[in-house]
This record gives sequence, structure tokens and C-alpha cells, in this order.
Amino acid sequence: MSLYIGREASKLWKRICAETTAEIKLLAENWKYLLGGLICQYIHGLAARGVHYIHRPGPTLQDVGFLLLPELGQDKAYISETVFTSIFLSFVFWTFHPFILKSKKIYTVLIWCRVLAFLVACQFLRIITFYSTQLPGPNYHCREGSKLATLPRPDSIVEFLFMNFSQGMLYGCGDLIFSSHMIFSLVFVRTYQKYGTRRLIKQCAWLAVIAQSFLIVASRKHYTVDVVVAWYTVNLVVFFVDRKLPELPDRSGSAGFLIPLTKDNKTRDENLKLLNGNSGDLADKRPRTQISGKITEDGNTVHGEGLMNGG
Repeated sequence: MSLYIGREASKLWKRICAETTAEIKLLAENWKYLLGGLICQYIHGLAARGVHYIHRPGPTLQDVGFLLLPELGQDKAYISETVFTSIFLSFVFWTFHPFILKSKKIYTVLIWCRVLAFLVACQFLRIITFYSTQLPGPNYHCREGSKLATLPRPDSIVEFLFMNFSQGMLYGCGDLIFSSHMIFSLVFVRTYQKYGTRRLIKQCAWLAVIAQSFLIVASRKHYTVDVVVAWYTVNLVVFFVDRKLPELPDRSGSAGFLIPLTKDNKTRDENLKLLNGNSGDLADKRPRTQISGKITEDGNTVHGEGLMNGG
């Protein structure tokens, strides 16, 4: 048992090292896209923070979702955040599965370049939308009488730039149309729908997004229009942006150019097998037929007893 565990641990370590080598090469080629995407996430956070300064609380607007769905209340508002966190973390963990699992279809660096492109396009449209018209926030901390409904003007630009992102995510007001939670969830689920391999997980992911849509409205974090607009906007953005982006390389046939030769004389084929999920031995295991032969005086080789006896 210990021998088996040791052998599997060795294979796992080799797989991690081979995958890391490939991902580092891809990171060196695509780091500008990743950095640009992360900077845009920061800009989106600043924009959401900025609209909070000009938010003015008022009566909650009439909403069909509010009439049909019972209000969860402040003590159960965590339910929608729990569903969102589950979707978010599950997708993040899945993008790093090539480092561990044998079966793999994606490269971590390339999939995140693609995901960030989808997010940036959606968030650009979102910023334009919620700055065009500021609606009174339906969330509890955005209503009239709440101290968090409006923010005092920042004393300096530094205070504005170095904001508390966690507080902005939980207690923001004014950035309503369309829902940022739905942007992330739909982008993640659509990406897994295309590159994931488990049908059951795909079905559960879509059910989770649908449930999150209802929970967001029931928690009064968004109006129904914020969720509805997110559903068709994000899907359309992902559809058109995906057509413009180059398709991800096939792991089964294009990983070879990423793998250098190792110092201990291991071949390129071994690293390819580790990357593509085939961790079998490199020795040729095809059955071989043992042939006995005898060289005659005229230089010909006679095989087998039957041939030697004229059979």
C-alpha cells in the first residue's frame, strides 16, 4: 500500500511540475492581458464606489419580483451570497484542475485571459448603465434613514483610490443595472458549459444561477430589472466576444511546443503524457513473440523447429 501511495505521489508531483512549466511559458506570453483584466476589475470597483457618492435614497420602486417573491429579510440575506460564493470558488478551483487531475482540456492562463475579456466587456457596459440613471437602492442599507445610504465626500483622492473593496461589495448603493453578481456567475457558468466535461455539473451550475437570480431579488439586493438585463446582456456579450477571440489550443495535440527537454534525459514524450493525462510507463508494453533462429552456411536464417525440419 505504501509503495502504491509513493508511486502515485511521484506521478502527481511530476504532473504538477510539467503543468507549471507549461503555464509559466504561457504566463510570460500573456501576462499583459491578465494584468489589464485585473486593472479593469479595480476600475470597475472604483466606478461602483463613485456612484455611491451620488446615490440618493428614496422610496423603493414598484417591482414585480418584489410582489411575487417573499422577502427573505436581513437575517437571511446571507443565503444569496452563499450561493454566489459557491459558484465563484467552484469555478476558480476548476480552472486550476490541470495541475492535479489527469483529464484536462484547458490551460489555466488561457482560460483566465478569456474569462477576463468577458468580464471587462460586461463591466464596461454596466458602468455606462448605472451612471446614466441612479435608482434608489432597494437594499436595506440603501434605504432612507440608513447611515450607509450616502457616503461623505472623500477628503482626498488617495482616500478614494485606496477604498475598502470588501465594504464596497457588501454595502454599495447605486450600482444597480445590471447585477455584478449575475455577470460573474453567468460568465463562469457559460465558460464551464463550453470547456467543462461533466454534464451533471453543468446542469447543477445552471440551476444554481437560476436559484441565485431569485435569491437576489428576494434579498432585495437588486430590482428584478437588474437581473433580467444581466441575463440577456451577459449572454450576448459572451457570445459575440467569444467569436472574436482565438480558440483555445487542443491539449491532446498542441502541448508539445510548451515542454522543454529536462536535464535528467527524460524525453519530450514523457512530459507530454503527464500534461495530457497519460501517466503510463514509457516502455513499449506491446506483446512480443520470441523467435529462435539459426544461421545456415549460405547466410540464410531458418526460424523454428518446423522450418529446420523442412515443415
